[in-house]
Amino acid sequence: MLKKVAVIMGSDSDLPVLEPCIKRLKALGIGTEAHVMSAHRTPAAASAFAGAAREKGFGAIIAAAGKAAHLAGVLAAHTTLPVIGVPVKSSTLDGLDALLATVQMPTGIPVATVAIDGAENAALLAAQILALSDDALAQKLSQMKQDMEAGVAKKDAALQEKLAAL
Repeated sequence: MLKKVAVIMGSDSDLPVLEPCIKRLKALGIGTEAHVMSAHRTPAAASAFAGAAREKGFGAIIAAAGKAAHLAGVLAAHTTLPVIGVPVKSSTLDGLDALLATVQMPTGIPVATVAIDGAENAALLAAQILALSDDALAQKLSQMKQDMEAGVAKKDAALQEKLAAL
């Protein structure tokens, strides 16, 4: 049975950044559960969720937060599941603060980190992790890459036609 992916956001205002992530996971047939939890305002709830995530059928956790962005690290500290951090762009430092807070984890508490607002890549990374033990999912991901390649080739052919007409 395919594991689920938890999508945890530090605030409901992060949902627009995470919508492509949730849509991609669902499009790949991966069960998804999303929650708002805060590393600073609800640390006990975040810790409890992470600690029980494996037993609840999750295979990975995606954590998105802005500013201090300690959410991914708090979750990673309480689980052995892979945690993927999504630093969210804020109005103050354009997400650099969140990027540094997410990526600079101490030894023993790994957090994979994608680009600022890179939630769709977080979904794809979680899917690739789950695909290690799911051949059908691996095939879907392979087909997606083939489709991307064909799309680029089509764009290049169109560009060559335009250039030839100059």
